[in-house]
Amino acid sequence: MGHPFPLREIARQAGLSEATVDRVLNGRGGVRESTAQEVRRAIAELHRQRTQVRLVGRTFMVDIVMQAPERFTNAVRAALEAELPSLHPAVLRSRFHFRETGPVAEQIAVLDRIARRGSQGVILKAPDVPEITAAVGRLVAVGIPVVTLVTDLPASARLAYVGIDNRAAGATAAYLMGQWLGDRPGNVLTSLSSGFFRNEEEREMGFRGVMRTRHPGRTLVEITEGQGLDATQYDLVRAALARDPGIRAVYSIGGGNFATLKAFADARRECAVFVAHDLDHDNTRLLRDHRLSAVLHHDLRQDMREACHTVMRAHGALPPAGPTLPSAIQVVTPYNMPQAAGG
Repeated sequence: MGHPFPLREIARQAGLSEATVDRVLNGRGGVRESTAQEVRRAIAELHRQRTQVRLVGRTFMVDIVMQAPERFTNAVRAALEAELPSLHPAVLRSRFHFRETGPVAEQIAVLDRIARRGSQGVILKAPDVPEITAAVGRLVAVGIPVVTLVTDLPASARLAYVGIDNRAAGATAAYLMGQWLGDRPGNVLTSLSSGFFRNEEEREMGFRGVMRTRHPGRTLVEITEGQGLDATQYDLVRAALARDPGIRAVYSIGGGNFATLKAFADARRECAVFVAHDLDHDNTRLLRDHRLSAVLHHDLRQDMREACHTVMRAHGALPPAGPTLPSAIQVVTPYNMPQAAGG
C-alpha cells in the first residue's frame, strides 16, 4: 500500500490510532477488514486532496490541432467542452486549429507557431509523415507535451496516444461483415479518407487480415484520398461501382457516408451491409434511418478527458498513472444507440 503520507496524517484522516494504521500498512494482522478498508479510503482521500491543492488556480492552455472533416472536429469540440467541468478546480482553455484538408506544410506551420508562442500541450490528429514527426519533436524540445488523438505518430516524440486499437476495430468490422453477408455473393468496398493516417491504415490491415482468413473468396475493392468529404467521395464510389459490378457491401474507414450511399442509389445498386466508424452527426442520422448496418464507436468524451489529464500529468498537476489503455470499441446498431448521440 504505497503512499507518500506520514503515519500521523493517515491516522488523522481515518480517525484511527497510529498503532492501528501501522498494523494495517505493515500487514501485521489483528485488524478487521473494515478497518483496513478505512485506512485505504483515507490514503485515497489524501491523494485526492493533494491533487486538488495542486490544481487550484492552475490554468492550462491547450492547442487542439486536427485535420479532419468538419463533422468530426465539431464532435471533438463538443466532447472537450462537455468534459471541462470534470477538470475543475483546474481551468483548461483551448485553442482550436481545424482544417478539413490541405498540404502538410500548413499543419507544420501551425505546429511551429505554437512552438514559438508557447502552450501547455498539443492534442494532435495529423498524417503520419516524417515532416509532422519532426514538427512534434520541435514542440517537445521546447517543453510542450504532445498527445496524439484517434490516429498515432508512433515514431514521434509524442507523450501518449489516446484512442481505440484501430487494428482490432478493423478486425471487428470484418467479423460483422462476414456474419451479415453470410453465403451471399458480393465484393466489399473499403473506403479510406487518406493513406497517410495511421489509424485508417491499421483499420484496413485488421479488416483485410480477417477477411482473407475467414472469407478468402471475397474480393476487397479499395478507394482512398476522398478526405472524408462528400464531393470527392461520391466521385470515387461511382467510379468504383462502374468498374466492379460485384460490389454490394461497404466498410467505411474514412467517412463521407452520405455520399457513398447516394452513389449506390444513383447507380441503382444495393448496399447490403454498411459498417462505418464514429457516431458523428451524419452517422447518427444514417443509423437511425437504418441506412447503416452498424457503427464502430468509442467514447470521445472519455478520450478528450484522458488527453487533457495526460497533459496535466506532464506538468505535475496530477499524480502519475499507468500506461494509457485503448478506448473500448462499441458496436452500435439502430437499437442500442447511446442516449447522448446527436443528430
